[in-house]
Amino acid sequence: MRQLDFEKQYRDQWERLRLLLDDLDRSRRKRRQSPSEVESLPLLYRQVCNHYAIARSRHYSPALEQQLHELVQRGHRHLYSGRSAELWRLVQFIAFGFPRALRRQIAYFWLAVALLAVPGLLVGGFCYLQPELIYSVMDEDQVAQMESMYDPANRKPGRALERSAETDMMMFGHYISNNIGIGFRTFAGGMLFGFGTVLLLLFNGVAIGAVAGHLTRIGYQDTFWSFVCGHGSFELTAIVICGASGLILGHALVAPAPLSRLVALKQRAREALPLVMGAAFMLLIAAFIEAFWSSSTVAIQIKYGVAGLLWLLVLLYLGLAGRGAHGAG
Repeated sequence: MRQLDFEKQYRDQWERLRLLLDDLDRSRRKRRQSPSEVESLPLLYRQVCNHYAIARSRHYSPALEQQLHELVQRGHRHLYSGRSAELWRLVQFIAFGFPRALRRQIAYFWLAVALLAVPGLLVGGFCYLQPELIYSVMDEDQVAQMESMYDPANRKPGRALERSAETDMMMFGHYISNNIGIGFRTFAGGMLFGFGTVLLLLFNGVAIGAVAGHLTRIGYQDTFWSFVCGHGSFELTAIVICGASGLILGHALVAPAPLSRLVALKQRAREALPLVMGAAFMLLIAAFIEAFWSSSTVAIQIKYGVAGLLWLLVLLYLGLAGRGAHGAG
């Protein structure tokens, strides 16, 4: 096809793309964009990219190549700069927004810590001093399964026998599902005027404490504590944060005045949502550590050392991130 015929056939598409890009430039300066315009951009962009490739392969005039090249460049900037901005906003949220949002709701966080830790410490101590108390928390089959998971002879500590043959990647997926499920239920329990969240935090505290006390009593402490210490900094903290989010919802429903319950719930849900999003990110990290590190055969002393560093990292991140000037954006 001659260049003249090529231009005649596709000139309208090039002009449509140019006008669309001009409109988008004006809209961006005014900080608004039309959804219909944005939806039509990818198709026009792909078409002009194809035309540009054809023009180069057929050695059409440099002027035409330059014209199409400029259109392709402008289209690329509009299509992909938005994605870069979204990625940057995500990075900013993780680095600064999440810990700042948590510190604004710090009272709910400490209440959730108390609801999880106090029953855990009490029940753990009682189960250590009175071994038969574990059967008030779990039935015999559950106790036997838990003991087999942390038996020093277990090739993969922390995994039930039926899962011992699964790969670390498969366990990663399992831990993600399990962790996210616990976190979401703890958060959603706030819709029951906060009682669901409170009961789940208490239940998890009792269960964790009972297991820790019993396994320490029977001499499995090295296997158990070296397994849970690594991912516990992220997992337990994230569950507490989900609990704090649920308590925020529950408070809005129990004491909404002077607003209606629906309006109060909507407002407080916007405050709780960043906490849930950040907790989900922490649960993802916890699942990765649990699958690929916690069950490894690394020396116990190294695991405890790494666990100490991870706890320190979590505390510094949640306590200090976003306090400086860089966190103001």
